[in-house]
Amino acid sequence: MTPHPARGEQVGPPATEAGPAPAPAVRPGPARRVLCVFPRYARSFGTLDHAFALVGATAFMPPQGILTVAAYLPAGWSVRFVDENVRPVTEEDLAWAEVVFLTGMHVQRARVEELTDRAHHAGALVALGGPSVSACPELYPAPDLLHVGELGDATAALVARLTEDVGRPAVQELYRTDVRLELADCPPPAYHLIDLGDYLIASLQFSSGCPFRCEFCDIPALYGRRPRMKTVEQVTAELDAMLAVGNPGTVYFVDDNFIADPHAALSLLHGLVDWQRRHGYPLSFACEATMNLAQRTDVLELMREASFVQVFLGVESPSASALQLIKKQQNLRRPVLDAIGTINDHGLEVVAGIILGLDTDDAANVPDLLAFVAASQVPMLTINLLHALPRTALWDRLVAEGRLLDDPGDRESNVAFLRPYDEVVAGWRDVVLEVFTPEALYARFAHQLERTYANRRPRPRRPVTRADLRRGVSVLARIGWHVGVRSDYRRAFWRMALPLLRQGRVEKVVHFATVTHHLVTFAREVAAGTADKCFYNPAGARPLTGGVPVTSG
Repeated sequence: MTPHPARGEQVGPPATEAGPAPAPAVRPGPARRVLCVFPRYARSFGTLDHAFALVGATAFMPPQGILTVAAYLPAGWSVRFVDENVRPVTEEDLAWAEVVFLTGMHVQRARVEELTDRAHHAGALVALGGPSVSACPELYPAPDLLHVGELGDATAALVARLTEDVGRPAVQELYRTDVRLELADCPPPAYHLIDLGDYLIASLQFSSGCPFRCEFCDIPALYGRRPRMKTVEQVTAELDAMLAVGNPGTVYFVDDNFIADPHAALSLLHGLVDWQRRHGYPLSFACEATMNLAQRTDVLELMREASFVQVFLGVESPSASALQLIKKQQNLRRPVLDAIGTINDHGLEVVAGIILGLDTDDAANVPDLLAFVAASQVPMLTINLLHALPRTALWDRLVAEGRLLDDPGDRESNVAFLRPYDEVVAGWRDVVLEVFTPEALYARFAHQLERTYANRRPRPRRPVTRADLRRGVSVLARIGWHVGVRSDYRRAFWRMALPLLRQGRVEKVVHFATVTHHLVTFAREVAAGTADKCFYNPAGARPLTGGVPVTSG
């Protein structure tokens, strides 16, 4: 037997750019039983948890990374998948498994540790990969095998090890990717292991990496600054695979930055337009991008033609000095309100990411932010306190300044803010409570109906099936009961919903009602002190009762 690497020993040097495609080609061995698990993550403004009950979903979107890993495993192995955002891992699951594959972001760390302990109790070997362990392997002493980096030569070596032996090692083994697997050589995610009907939306990855150097972001360190892409044919094949098991309605591109390579994005968009035309425009798309998207009207025009309806933008702050501090120069190329207006002109609703607790924040920060929301008319925002992630320039700067808190305690951030902590949290709460009142939200959605949705490409009507009709009636009934009858803002809801229902614009009612219900409910949890203030804070993850990793896990 080949000796296994000792605890902390690296298999290969740090990751390089993608090279020849490593494959899990190993000599024949026993068919292994592998349980792939995506741990539960914390609720946030962007995960839309409170909308699930209205539309009959259980979770936000499928985890691309570990589903890709599941598809990569040898064809003869027995593979099961559990997304704990859909259902918890059972003792029966663990008793069946020889090997448990886990993944996770920092916010899922506590649950990773719990699952590792349970798997060991059941006698299973545990292998951990994903963004958190790739950034900080030292935080995970308990798993037997650590996979650091994206799919690649380390993955092939790990599969070879498991083919040979699934016994637990005496000391932890670490497999570090040297040569990444080209995205063009990645298998499609194992969609057959999930029920797309469990999810609010579907997910798909086209590219990985981002050329920008935002101070707080760990994407360049984890996945590189040179964007890598799948082929257009891969993407459309994945869409075909989704439609083969059901229409998810909306597909979210989980790319770190959809326009990281604008030329590649244009090529993809031409392919998506062709695919939509051939299939009768069955899907809508959404993505996340940087603000310089507004400068590429050629990209925006094709996004409109391909039925992109929403884009997440890291606005972070309306303050130019704040953007300069956090190295967000791409947001300074044109006024933020002009950029949002241009994007709205092409039928794309903007979701804005906002950060409070930046070093430049002062007493004017809250009123300035409220003025920005009022002027931009962005309905949905994800509002977080600043949290420093490992392997970022922010982390390094705070360490040098003595402002990184090793043990934040009850604080919701590991950053020692320049302003008093209580003032920062109070300002955050004030913003949340004002921008997410039902009346304010409905007003901003009403603006979008006229300003943005009217600019979308009309989609051809398709025949309504009995299944469509049953689902539509069920969703409207749940919205009518929970929002139109039981909520304390039902009058505001009906004032907006009734005219749209009379016009037959049912999809618009479902959209604004579900999103608003989540945001209002979550904001009230914030006010009550029961919601997490920072989605990225591992201490904020709530225990499971019963977090848009990429191909690294």
